[in-house]
Parts: sequence; structure tokens; C-alpha cells
Amino acid sequence: MEVLGIDVGGTGIKGAIVDTSTGKLTTERYRIPTPKPATPEAVSKVIQKMVKHFNWTGLVGCGFPTPLQHGTCLSGGNLHEDWKGTNVKELFQQKTGNQYSIVNDADAAGLAEIGFGAGVDKEGVVVVITLGTGIGSAVFLDGKLLPNTEFGHVLHKNGEIFEKYAADSARKREQLSRKKWGDRLHEYFEHIELLLSPDLFIVGGGASKKLDKFEARININTPIVAAEAENEAGIIGAALAAKFHIK
Repeated sequence: MEVLGIDVGGTGIKGAIVDTSTGKLTTERYRIPTPKPATPEAVSKVIQKMVKHFNWTGLVGCGFPTPLQHGTCLSGGNLHEDWKGTNVKELFQQKTGNQYSIVNDADAAGLAEIGFGAGVDKEGVVVVITLGTGIGSAVFLDGKLLPNTEFGHVLHKNGEIFEKYAADSARKREQLSRKKWGDRLHEYFEHIELLLSPDLFIVGGGASKKLDKFEARININTPIVAAEAENEAGIIGAALAAKFHIK
């Protein structure tokens, strides 16, 4: 089964047609810069362009970078405040006529890892943490997704949410060394380990490629491995979410 997978990000919107039985892209990936400001109207026009580029009339899976409940944004995330209260699925269907499945972008990345990456055949509780502009989370029990978790928003002891303290954007903003950033990530992963007692952590996002630079600073009992799907995870996972009607 082929599905058009779209990964909406803060800087770029990427798409490709995915063979959901293999997790392989059957077309070249196509990227359009995220509009500024990233209002619902502006982003939906990019989705129209994406669908037209692939001349696609079938099912579309879309990973979206905001907290979601049944396809409706609970906040604007890192896009625009006007997204709060917007039903993304209904908006995109109205704009293109296609049927959509909308999932949180971290859930999409997690689905790709469970389906075809580092989480294949892993039983028990597997937690995928994406480290980028923010901290995203996807939680699985025996391969089944618990959707819409926001474990980047748990509070640090200093009173701010952890993603403002330990995301990759915080490392860049404060010019932290890998060791100092690793110490902050230790605090984060230790806290999540206490809350969930997982069997495995999978680290995704851009930071996953450099896990070896800071992994030694994260001194916890749960094994930690790098994600394998990398840049295509959001596209592949969004397509899988559509295939399995995850929402």
C-alpha cells in the first residue's frame, strides 16, 4: 500500500510517496520551505502544492509539530498561535480533497522506528525521544502507540519545562559543550526513566547522529540507542499512521 507521507516542520515541509509494507520511499523526497508566518492558511497552501507535485489523489499521512487531540491543535507549537483550536485534518481535506491522517511529529518518528528502525520487534515499553528545537516523545507498549504524549513538557526543578533546558536548541542558544549538554540530558532521561520505567530509549531528531558525543554522560539503567530512520522518519511514520488509521 502506498501513502503520501508529509512531515511538517518549523523550517521545511517534506513529502514523498511511501511503500508502507517496506518503509521505503518510492519517489524522491520533495521539500518546500515552511512559510513565515506559518499560519493555517499559509501552511495549507503548501500542502496543496505538495499534493499537486505528486499528482496524488489517495490517502495522505501528515506528521504535525503541535500537541494534538483527534486532529485538533491544542496549541500553535512552534508554528503560529492561530493553529490553536484548528482541526488540521478537516482543513487539509477541504483544501485538497484527499483523506488525511494527522499525528504528532514525534509520534510519526516513533512509528518509523518501531516499524522499520531501532524499535523493530522490541517488546515492553519503548520510549522514542526526539531532540531538536524542542523535545518530542512517543511511547509504545509492545509496539502499540500511546498517542499525543508531551514528555518534553515535564518540569525541571528550576520551574521551566525540560525542552527549554535540554533541547538541542538550548545547547545552541547557550553554546553548551557536548558534555554540559549531556549532563542536562542525564537529568531529563533520569526523570523520564523514573516516570515510565521503560525497557528502551530511542533517541531521534538531529542529535541522534551524534549520540556517541554525549551518551556517556547519561548514567541511567535503561539502554539508549540512536534512531535509524533519521531524516525520513517523519515521512515514513506519517504514512504508517495513515495506513493503520492512527489518530
